[in-house]
Amino acid sequence: MNVLFLTQVLPYPLDAGPKVRAYYVLRHLAAQHTVTLVSFVRASDPPAALAHLREVCAQVITCPLPRSRLREAVAVVRSGRRGEPVLIARDWLPALAATLATLLETARFDVVHADQLWMAPYALAARSLAARRGDRPRLVLDQHNAVYLIPRRMAAAARSPLRRLVWQREARLMARYEARTCLAFDRVVTVTEPDRQALRALFPTPPRPAFTEVIPICIDAHAVPARPRPADQPGILFLGGMHWPPNSEGVLWFGREALPAVHAQFPTAVFWAIGRQAPAALAALALHQRGVIQAPGYVDDPEPHWAKSRVFVVPLLAGGGMRVKILDAWARGLPVVSTTIGAEGLDARDGDNLLLADTPAAFAQAVNRVLGDAALAARLSEAGRRTVAAQYDWRAVYPAWDAVYAAAPDAA
Repeated sequence: MNVLFLTQVLPYPLDAGPKVRAYYVLRHLAAQHTVTLVSFVRASDPPAALAHLREVCAQVITCPLPRSRLREAVAVVRSGRRGEPVLIARDWLPALAATLATLLETARFDVVHADQLWMAPYALAARSLAARRGDRPRLVLDQHNAVYLIPRRMAAAARSPLRRLVWQREARLMARYEARTCLAFDRVVTVTEPDRQALRALFPTPPRPAFTEVIPICIDAHAVPARPRPADQPGILFLGGMHWPPNSEGVLWFGREALPAVHAQFPTAVFWAIGRQAPAALAALALHQRGVIQAPGYVDDPEPHWAKSRVFVVPLLAGGGMRVKILDAWARGLPVVSTTIGAEGLDARDGDNLLLADTPAAFAQAVNRVLGDAALAARLSEAGRRTVAAQYDWRAVYPAWDAVYAAAPDAA
């Protein structure tokens, strides 16, 4: 089939969860279909990434996605006027709509695949454009998250009453938008069962979307070998983009409320908080705890930090979907300590393939256990490797996409 694949982030290099998801789905689809990738790009995207993706896809078309305070303000105004979530309004760009209009003047597609909810408006626009010629491509929506849960959880965790009200409004608007949008697609794919159930909860009565079986985010589970952990320095690693509020809030929670108890037991411990756009509050905290917290921002090659760490932390208090970095840590044999929300949707077994903790004291205690008990660390490492190899390798799991593409729109 001819497939139009729409992404909000350029799906290479594999330095973020959404990129990992889209990239390996593309790899699977491109092996049997003709795939045209249309993606937003940012100034930080390397030219080598485009060259690599052109080896995977038949065609790659890009559109710059500017970010600025002015655009954020425009999105807020648009949200107020249209009752549209801010997170959706900020990513509507007429330039990309025009790009699709030009493409669809001559190209015909059997499937339009929207990767994440942000690209759903463009998939719907593409179908409208195709309909002018009598075509009706199948629409597939890959829901990395039940998105409305994220602002709902951010509201619950907010300390400021104003921030709480803002997140509550966004959650209400997102739930309405997400429900309406899911109904417009022929197939809706989720990455976890909790996300699928959360989306189904938006439809207490018919009509309901055509949800498929869950297809988890997967990685190349055998690409990176496990390596011995350093015994001389108790390194603690977090890796994730901190432009995403659940990540930045979680890192601050760990740094402020749990890390001091870790440092009291392990005075040489260093917390590496790696990810683009770290908040100013984290820089201030790192300055206050000089030498204990290192926040270098985005790094091109995180492998040295993986190598010198003895525990990977996922201190999320909000979020949705799957934390792909847990899969990465498991594949590398690095023990994981996570909150329950941080490990949501994964086959996470407390005390077996990771440790779960939801309060600062319990989280610090779990990190200390891993740092201080070599036998426990080894057991967690081995169990994590087994889990990711058995359940989250893309070559074994992603043939499930074949059924999504083969099924007729009215078969579900």
